[in-house]
Amino acid sequence: MSTVILLAVTGLGLGALYFLVASGLSLIYGLMGVLNFAHGSFLTLGAFAGWEVARRTGADSWWTFLLSILIGAAVGALFAAFTEFVLIRRLYERHIEQVLITVGLSLATVALFEGIWGTDPVFIQGPAWFKETTDLFGARIPNDRFVCIIAAGLVLLGLVFFLKRTRYGMIIRAGVENRSMVTALGIDVRKAFTLVFTIGGAAAGLGGVLASHYFGYVSPLLGGSLLIFAFIVTVIGGLGSLTGAAVASVAVALLQQFANFYWGIGDLAVVLALALVLLFRPAGLLGRKS
Repeated sequence: MSTVILLAVTGLGLGALYFLVASGLSLIYGLMGVLNFAHGSFLTLGAFAGWEVARRTGADSWWTFLLSILIGAAVGALFAAFTEFVLIRRLYERHIEQVLITVGLSLATVALFEGIWGTDPVFIQGPAWFKETTDLFGARIPNDRFVCIIAAGLVLLGLVFFLKRTRYGMIIRAGVENRSMVTALGIDVRKAFTLVFTIGGAAAGLGGVLASHYFGYVSPLLGGSLLIFAFIVTVIGGLGSLTGAAVASVAVALLQQFANFYWGIGDLAVVLALALVLLFRPAGLLGRKS
């Protein structure tokens, strides 16, 4: 029983990381129709920024960890805003060009990160509490898993509140439905869309810092490896569905953890699940049917 609990909670922690990446993908695609293949670069840059903060200020402090979270999210947000403003803004409704330029940016940033920080993984340390475990019904759960779960829950609540309860959230949703009408009312939709990219980048940067603690290292390929599963989560949950991304993140991570432990086929099980969804429900679990 303790093994099942350990796998379940660890899976929830991994699902939290998937959601932090997939939430930005789902938000950007659902509201703007942009498939951003450079999203993993936001995560990687945020992770390295958080590591640089920890390296310079003391890695075993809670204040350092919180500062690294803030800096990682801010760096991810700034890089995302820059990407939208310089590269994406001129390519709305031109999906082939979007894919080409975001894939190219992803490859270029990996090379850039390798040139700055090297190709080898950089191992990190967090607060001493992260190294400890908490007993949960006989299972010893690493404490950093709880931090990931709480952070993902707060991000989900924050995104839902922003989209449904704030003025800019309403502008964004209205701009998606009828951009020309919102523009005719004198509202600059372009700024709202830049804000969407910024929020997605902040979630990715936050996820990068937490992922570096979850896995114990940061490398130039960290964002790319997580982006693969984030895309799977986004498709399974339904492109553009934030709730679907949350549900699919948990389902995919749990499936991966249990299948890896009992049969050693976690990644294969996830790919098979993706294939079944595409065959029998192409819109995703909670996506809107076209």
